[in-house]
Amino acid sequence: MRVQRISKAVAVGAALALALTACAPGGPAEPTGSAAPSANAVGTNTVEPANSGLADLGDVTTKDDTIKVTVGAPDFIGYNSLTPQTYSTYNSAITDRVLSSFSYFGTDGKIYQNKDLGSYEKVSDDPLTIKYTIAENAKWSDGTPITTADAVLAWGTQNANLKNAKKTPLFDSVSADLGDTVPKGPEGAPDSKEFTVTFKNPDPDWQIQTWMTTPAHVVAKQGGLSTADLVEGIRSGDAAKITKAAEFWNTGWTTKPGALPAAELIPSSGPYKLKSWNAGESVTLEANDAYYGTPAATKTLTFRFLADDAMVQALDNGELNAIAPQPTIDTLAQLKKLGEKVNIQQGDTMTWEHLDFNFGEKAAFKDSLELREAFAKCVPRQEIVDNLIKPLNPEAQVLNAREVFPFQESYKDVVGAAYDGRYDTVDVEGAKKILEEQNAVGTKVRIGYSAPNPRRANQVAMIKSSCDAAGFDVVDAGDPKFFAPGGTQERGDYDVALFAWAGSGQITSGQNIYATGKPQNYGKFSNKEVDEAWTRLATSMDPAVHLTETKNIEKLLWDNLFGIPVFAHPGLSASSADVKNVRHTATQSQIVWNADQWVRAE
Repeated sequence: MRVQRISKAVAVGAALALALTACAPGGPAEPTGSAAPSANAVGTNTVEPANSGLADLGDVTTKDDTIKVTVGAPDFIGYNSLTPQTYSTYNSAITDRVLSSFSYFGTDGKIYQNKDLGSYEKVSDDPLTIKYTIAENAKWSDGTPITTADAVLAWGTQNANLKNAKKTPLFDSVSADLGDTVPKGPEGAPDSKEFTVTFKNPDPDWQIQTWMTTPAHVVAKQGGLSTADLVEGIRSGDAAKITKAAEFWNTGWTTKPGALPAAELIPSSGPYKLKSWNAGESVTLEANDAYYGTPAATKTLTFRFLADDAMVQALDNGELNAIAPQPTIDTLAQLKKLGEKVNIQQGDTMTWEHLDFNFGEKAAFKDSLELREAFAKCVPRQEIVDNLIKPLNPEAQVLNAREVFPFQESYKDVVGAAYDGRYDTVDVEGAKKILEEQNAVGTKVRIGYSAPNPRRANQVAMIKSSCDAAGFDVVDAGDPKFFAPGGTQERGDYDVALFAWAGSGQITSGQNIYATGKPQNYGKFSNKEVDEAWTRLATSMDPAVHLTETKNIEKLLWDNLFGIPVFAHPGLSASSADVKNVRHTATQSQIVWNADQWVRAE
């Protein structure tokens, strides 16, 4: 299972995380037990280990069977899910089964080492130095050993200091700061099973830094190089030498829908490998018979691309064995009617809904804090929570932070220091007054989101009713291709974006969203004080500094109105009662976080 340090969040277009989606905030403190899942509504087939990590299932023999799951309607994008165009919960749900990492998040955000791939240990605090040891038998599914070369490629792809002739980064990665964070990159022979990394500054999230992603031997070959030459080119910053390899990494795995790249281009380092892709319908994974770790419990895992409103029926009919629908009152009621046929998983999640302003050239709110304030005054957040979320979670409340959640101990402290409640109550008259003063009555506000999505459509309708009364002209700009490469979000063709970030308890990942020029700062927000606060937070190992700067950042984001948090998502998923080991998680990894352990009961 792959966990990235590369971003705050994976974008979530519809239901709950993932991934994307969303990483969300973890705040300054360790996640608490309150993030743990509630008990299943029915059934007894869920393993509940003593910790939040993968359960110890003993000796596992892969069963010749098929389990079918859906996490949403968006189609697969590609094997490389680490570009800004492909990084989403939907894509990562699939690729995380195929590409391994040194660590993974447990169900409550606790970090566990992936012992199948190898191990790591801190060998120095000053400077922060980590030694990684790759398992001797760890190999790609094509038989190529997993080595330090793969770690060097992971570092190179996240190093914006490697630039092409146009002075732009060679690699189009969702993460771009690793060249500054770890200036020398992984140190060790390219073909070795050990490497060390030395951080320039302390890094509180060092355990989930991404050191293993895509296969170096494939990228090297496609770039006309040996693996050793690719490593040398990345380490020396020889842009001309590695340009072709970088171009392949950026786009070579992106194919037309339904056409997987040639098998030799997409080897697996995880328990599953890609088998087939039916565009708009499904992707099928097959157990990796060359996997060096605990084998997948079930041979075939099929991801169906299905809209939320069709999921429960498909589960009832046996067309699916596990679903992660958008949590709604109707969906929960439908699942409960299925009785003992299903297990229902519910619990808190680190996924949160938000409205983000676009600061791009043609956006309505680009240069006007006053107009952003007017819009914030008329968004009926409490009405949204009361009507759409409380029926699923009676304890739900309006979310007033981005880096911490109501179920975390530090939430009240952070919110108390950062936010004065100015947008808690709808103030249509106050919003109207601002619009009149700014000569902006009739301002069109296009709210973009990934459609179809009933809950988001309902939110937009509530916002329109309230904000139109204040003098705005709110337009539902939902688009099925909102997150797609070249889609609405990438083009900046919206005034306000409505989606969710899904997270795992990361401390510093919000920097990738709120700091100037970062890959996931889609709305192009820029504030020097916010940038400086993130730098202080991200270069300290002191929890007291994390808390202080989290408060500072939250206040700056409220005062400058980067956007408007709305609510934390309630978690809801379900599985056939005969499928064992399906477990809820609060993190971005979604219900499929341990899918390689799923198996149908005899």
